[in-house]
Amino acid sequence: MSDTAILGGGCFWCVEAVLRNMRGILSLTPGYAGGSTDHPTYKQVCSGNTGHAEVVKVEFDPHTISYDDLLRIFFTLHDPTTLNRQGNDIGTQYRSIIFYKDEQQKEAALAVRAEIEKQNLWEAPLVTAIEPLTTFWPAEEMHYDYYERNPGTGYCAAVIAPKVAKMRKVFAARYSA
Repeated sequence: MSDTAILGGGCFWCVEAVLRNMRGILSLTPGYAGGSTDHPTYKQVCSGNTGHAEVVKVEFDPHTISYDDLLRIFFTLHDPTTLNRQGNDIGTQYRSIIFYKDEQQKEAALAVRAEIEKQNLWEAPLVTAIEPLTTFWPAEEMHYDYYERNPGTGYCAAVIAPKVAKMRKVFAARYSA
């Protein structure tokens, strides 16, 4: 039995790379959600005119990693305090967002966000949106496993690699060998 989560924390390459090889993660699919354009392309989403966010559809084993724990990890793998940006990635497509599929996920997302806010892990208020999922559109094939296939590119080396290294250190027990 598996479950799914749709998470947007800036560039989907980063989110996918950090969650890759984490115990309980069964599959990761980069894509787009939250906008008004059907079958959007990367170029369209990057224009900022579709309303979509770059997201990752996370299929996970809830017996190995709970939805709540996945959200706790999500709140540490990106900066949930910056509106419509992650570092130099600026625009609504890079917003911090959790798309829920049902009331149970909605309540869990609200509870975990409140828990993270109470812990004062971040120096600014959280801006992570929590919205119902309408449609998930898979990204083009070139975006799948992007970091693993392109580790030497400038963006991967400068932005993604440090995030992956940090998360593997912080959550070492959650990664497969």
